Amino acid sequence: MPSDTTMNAKIPSGPLAQKWSKHKQDSKLINPANKRKFSVIVVGSGLAGASAAASLSELGYKVKCFCFQDSPRRAHSIAAQGGINAAKNYQNDGDSVYRLFYDTIKGGDFRAREANVYRLAEVSAAIIDQCVAQGVPLAREYGGLLANRSFGGAQVSRTFYARGQTGQQLLLGAYSALNKEIARGNVEMYSRSEMLELVMVDGHAKGIVVRDLVTGKVSSHAADTVILATGGYGNVFYLSTNAKGCNVTSIWRAHKKGALMANPCYTQIHPTCIPVSGDYQSKLTLMSESLRNDGRVWVPKKKEDCSKPPGQIAEDDRDYYLERKYPSFGNLAPRDISSRAAKEACDEGRGVGPGGLGVYLDFADAIIRYGHDQSPGKSLPTDELQRLGKAVIKEKYGNLFDMYERITGESAYEQPMRIFPAVHYTMGGLWVDYNLMSNIPGLHVLGEANFSDHGANRLGASALMQGLADGYFVLPYTIANYLATQKPGSIKTDHPAFKEAEKEVAERTKKFLSIKGKRTVDSFHRELGLLIWDQCGMARTREGLQKALKRIPEIREEFWTNVNVSGTGEQLNHELEKAGRVADFIEFGELMCIDALQREESCGGHFRTEHQYTKEDEAAKRGQAGEALRNDAEFAYVAAWEYTGDTAKPALHKEPLEYEEIHLAVRSYV
Repeated sequence: MPSDTTMNAKIPSGPLAQKWSKHKQDSKLINPANKRKFSVIVVGSGLAGASAAASLSELGYKVKCFCFQDSPRRAHSIAAQGGINAAKNYQNDGDSVYRLFYDTIKGGDFRAREANVYRLAEVSAAIIDQCVAQGVPLAREYGGLLANRSFGGAQVSRTFYARGQTGQQLLLGAYSALNKEIARGNVEMYSRSEMLELVMVDGHAKGIVVRDLVTGKVSSHAADTVILATGGYGNVFYLSTNAKGCNVTSIWRAHKKGALMANPCYTQIHPTCIPVSGDYQSKLTLMSESLRNDGRVWVPKKKEDCSKPPGQIAEDDRDYYLERKYPSFGNLAPRDISSRAAKEACDEGRGVGPGGLGVYLDFADAIIRYGHDQSPGKSLPTDELQRLGKAVIKEKYGNLFDMYERITGESAYEQPMRIFPAVHYTMGGLWVDYNLMSNIPGLHVLGEANFSDHGANRLGASALMQGLADGYFVLPYTIANYLATQKPGSIKTDHPAFKEAEKEVAERTKKFLSIKGKRTVDSFHRELGLLIWDQCGMARTREGLQKALKRIPEIREEFWTNVNVSGTGEQLNHELEKAGRVADFIEFGELMCIDALQREESCGGHFRTEHQYTKEDEAAKRGQAGEALRNDAEFAYVAAWEYTGDTAKPALHKEPLEYEEIHLAVRSYV
């Protein structure tokens, strides 16, 4: 077992606002001529991976970039809709770097590393400048200035956006930068290639083994350092808003080679998703949080009204529960709080739609308000106000409304959307230090694949901010601290470690194909996902987690004796791809539940029903009844888990969360 010295976070000394500047000044440098001698592997081509690959190549490093999609532009970052945060204070509404920092720490329920979050807020403004320079078509006001809107957990407007397709436009910007370097010959791009093993040489990460998803060919690639930017593990739940290909395999391979997995139980349930429509649905669809700028969330006050069309429910019979419970933030309360409030309303029998698993997101008031804005001083009939207002709503959210109508057959211009919480993002990931390097020397981890910035709950529009911050503005400075200690090109693929790693991949593939059982891979994934959703989803209990930890090993045992993977390994084989990913999800799901069970508190997206404020606490002004009750005395730490050879018995390492600038407080949005 590694000692806790492997968890040296390397946080710079000095005042919080000066740490990043001091760290850049103190960091090692590599001169331009020597940069050309170093090689870097980047796994993943989303916002974090593409921006890192492009930036490092521009600095002179030789880069190999891998993705399992047919093009880097199809990375899941493209699915982000609502916007990207930055502390530019263009609206002159009181925003600042410190306010973005504090909102992020508070939004994460005081379970994030202070120095990393401040750095994120500090570099946020530069991201917008970078993207505008690339030509990303961010929305602008009538006069030509960049526009902003609000997102959950903030009382200022700091979110930059491109209608409802911000992630797509930002990724096209990073993709153009990456393509420039590919054309220059300094980045080798490997599409349709999936990382199946991390190669370790003398305790350092020095390469990867990948499988060509079209031909089945397995190959090794060596480099001086490896960067994982492979996204989150939300598909462990089977149903999520993630693309079907999103998986945990890359970071789980690294974990089983010694990388610490931090806070795996911190998962985010997004409150505005299209509800589940049937037992055999394969994924869920996000409706951007930006819609809560103008949409009002409500359910009927009386159970008997739930079956009525929404237009037949009188205003006085509607419960705008977010506005009622959280008046200071209203419909823009943070995601974890909004999701639990929706679940609470549905558990009370006041949910709408099939199965009672839905709440309304209503734009009627916003349509009328915008109608008045478009006709100042005029007294127009309601129909005309609605026509003018709908045009404004369409300009702001048109593609989202179109998507909703294609999926549900309902027009959100004419009646409220039906929404329900769904898995969307994961705050946990591989443990990294201030340089974004894991406890494995030479293994850097970026974006959603690491744990570093969001604590127990991510604020809306901060995922894009973190991915681009890590790739454009953090790693290009910090990577030299490791590379300057290495001899460039000293490890080649003829090293025995690569042959051993390829052997492990071949044996695992042979095992999958030889089982010849009676159940499909998807049936195991669906069963695992439902179990984890029920016992380690929006609400968790000791009893439920223990139930899951009893059942998961049984699922794993049956998987390895009864799964059926058709075809061969020497061809395009989607079932083989899924089998590898689901095998890793089964093992990872067990660690998630272990982490959730040992964390005897509620914080952010980790809600243990045994640990919540009571009505007595609310009367005594200690906290709002039903909200998460933290235990700062015992659990103000990062839980970093080490693989010991037995997935049921991981070793826990703790990084204490020490706050210099802020004080731990009860999170309140009232």
